[in-house]
Amino acid sequence: MSKITIILDAHGGDHAPLEPIKGAAAAVAEYGVSVVLCGKENELREVMKKNGISDIGMRFAPAASVIPVEANPTELLKTYKDSSMCIGLEMLAAGDGDAFVTAGSTGAFVVGSTLVVKRIKGVKRPALATIIPCQGGRYFLLDAGANTECRPETLCQFAVMGSAYASKILGVENPRVGLVNIGSEETKGLDLHRETYAMLKETKLNFIGNVEARGLPLGECDVAVCDGFVGNVVLKLTEGMGKMMSGEIKNILMANTSTKIAALMLKGGFAGFKKRMDYTEYGGAPLMGISKPVIKAHGSSNAKAFKNAMRQAKEVCERGVVEQISQEISDSDKE
Repeated sequence: MSKITIILDAHGGDHAPLEPIKGAAAAVAEYGVSVVLCGKENELREVMKKNGISDIGMRFAPAASVIPVEANPTELLKTYKDSSMCIGLEMLAAGDGDAFVTAGSTGAFVVGSTLVVKRIKGVKRPALATIIPCQGGRYFLLDAGANTECRPETLCQFAVMGSAYASKILGVENPRVGLVNIGSEETKGLDLHRETYAMLKETKLNFIGNVEARGLPLGECDVAVCDGFVGNVVLKLTEGMGKMMSGEIKNILMANTSTKIAALMLKGGFAGFKKRMDYTEYGGAPLMGISKPVIKAHGSSNAKAFKNAMRQAKEVCERGVVEQISQEISDSDKE
């Protein structure tokens, strides 16, 4: 396979353009990708010069504006058509790159990916997905916020797409697919959940049934399927609990001399745990169901997070995730 070209929205995120640029330089050096920096070229070059960052392996795609996070997402294709995000997505659609990464507005990213890059044939709605650490490993959650209301057929497609990603990228053999619900019984939940349950039982997926929220951090499934409203609540609650627990543990260990000595003895173990809980290690959230790889990095991403989002994009390209999803969606439609 020829060198992967990743299109990067250099003005997306709270710490742009420096952190995206630093992440791009690291990705070029470590992963052998080439990067297209979309943005205000003079500004980007000035930042690179000021911080001693080489442009080896990178080229520029001029963009005159940046879409603010507070802007109406639909304005991306109107008022902000010349923005770094829109230019990048149009380049991907035209075949001028293999994948797209941004830490900009999530709403605009979903709208732009859907309308500019387009969905895979047969996909009803794209799903924003994210990797979340859990007991003994990690699980793949989708939808994490792109669709607040869904139909049973849509959730079933999320399950198909999530299972393909877990297999291809996370290396999980025959991923366990769970439907996030308020109880484990088949009759639990709303009509949406009961109908989805019935449909998922008829698929070839490794569907294990309903999974309650408390089962997610315990690693009861590899792929957790839900609508975007529930998924976003799960994601944000997990983030908040992680920060709270980290702070509480630190307070306990720093309470007195004895606990500080204990903290030193446990330092190695805590370092490993902290790394597993660090979102920058995972990269970003792929928008599943789009015809080409598109990755949404966290808005507060640093260089490390951008680098790993580009690693993630490279892996999606090399392992044929989009092609796998396309095939499985086509096969499921024939069943």
